[in-house]
Amino acid sequence: MLDSNFLAKNWPDVRPKLLARGASEEALDKFTTLLLMRRQAITFAETKLSEINDLNQIIAQRKRSGLNADDLLAKAADLKANVDEFRRLATSADKQFFDARAVLPNLTRPEVPDGTSEADNLTVKTWGEKTAFDFEAKPHWELGEALGILDLERAAKLSGARFAVYMGAGARLERALVSFMLDLHTQKHGYTEVLPPFMVNSKSLFGTGNLPKFGEDLFRCAEILPEGDIVLKMISDAFEGSSEKVEDYGRFSDHWLIPTAEVPVTNLYRDEILDEARLPICLTAYTPCFRAEAGAAGKDTRGIIRQHQFQKVEMVKFTRPEDSDAEHEKLTRNAEEILETLGLPYRRVLLCTGDTGFSSAKTFDLEVWLPGQQLYREISSCSNFESFQARRANIRYRTAGAKGKPEFVHTLNGSGLAVGRTWLAIVENYQQADGSVLIPEALRPYMGGLERITRQGAQ
Repeated sequence: MLDSNFLAKNWPDVRPKLLARGASEEALDKFTTLLLMRRQAITFAETKLSEINDLNQIIAQRKRSGLNADDLLAKAADLKANVDEFRRLATSADKQFFDARAVLPNLTRPEVPDGTSEADNLTVKTWGEKTAFDFEAKPHWELGEALGILDLERAAKLSGARFAVYMGAGARLERALVSFMLDLHTQKHGYTEVLPPFMVNSKSLFGTGNLPKFGEDLFRCAEILPEGDIVLKMISDAFEGSSEKVEDYGRFSDHWLIPTAEVPVTNLYRDEILDEARLPICLTAYTPCFRAEAGAAGKDTRGIIRQHQFQKVEMVKFTRPEDSDAEHEKLTRNAEEILETLGLPYRRVLLCTGDTGFSSAKTFDLEVWLPGQQLYREISSCSNFESFQARRANIRYRTAGAKGKPEFVHTLNGSGLAVGRTWLAIVENYQQADGSVLIPEALRPYMGGLERITRQGAQ
């Protein structure tokens, strides 16, 4: 969330920057009105309070002189009523002002390029040569099915579209990647491993900027009301193709499935004041991630690029403001090292203003080369949120011996990496002419020494 005093002082300059970030004219017009209302209400209340104080002094003088002050007392009472009314209006404006601020995106850094879409992103680094073969490369969904390590048809039977079942060596490869990533981050890069809950409350999602703006992209849990044969009725209706939803039978709880480990890990220190000596705090976590993909209808329908459930290893940092740029670069390099160790060609892209995420001030995307599809795809986003999330989650730090107010930390996070996309990148980049897939050397100890996935090896 952006600082209210900063917005009030700099609104004419900030407004066009927010428009460039995708904020709507309607939202900004509403914010402008609320800013004016709030300022007027506060100014009026303060002016009338000053008048009351002046009157009180005159009233006191009259009383000391034995003079009647009833007229001034009546005037002071009227002024107090006005003050109380404008305080009420100011409080209401404050609440609306807070709600309006909650849907404004973060401001991007000056070095972030202007643009409206991914076409305007800037490639700042390329590593490795694009994998080329002397045979026609296949996409991961064909290779996975042929090897018997990826079953999308049965996953659809179990859960619907955008789910996957990994089998045999495919399941082990996923598990190997998680262990490999966590070991590298904890043993070499100094992160502390965290295993957080996979469900969080609304306040946690607000803290990271997922709520209220992106509620449709999340899965919310519901409590079934224990009345009659409700569960049986739900099952019956499901078979009959009823349009009724679970909320017709139950009520929503304040639990949401996490879209990323960033949410619970960032909120570990919500409403806390950290000692400066502890910073930077570097945490890493493996979790499943759950996303409704509400705006992804018709996109990436083949394979496992875009799933409702996928696994990810996340990196989260809490830093002093003056250290966040350097820590952002370190975090991005930590993600890149995973790709380099696995021998996967990639590029680093600096996202433009229109493609940078809601909460981020600056984001690098790492995009891995997929020879089976002949394109680069995002495999990690590494972001510096500056104080945006910390202000929403009230995460602060205090310098040792400091007497002033605590300051907000800067938060950073990055995928280190998206496990499913790393899985498919290995399958596509390490495919062989006979349809088998070589295991990168760094992963072989995690695969029990397995060097190659074949049809027999997958069973």
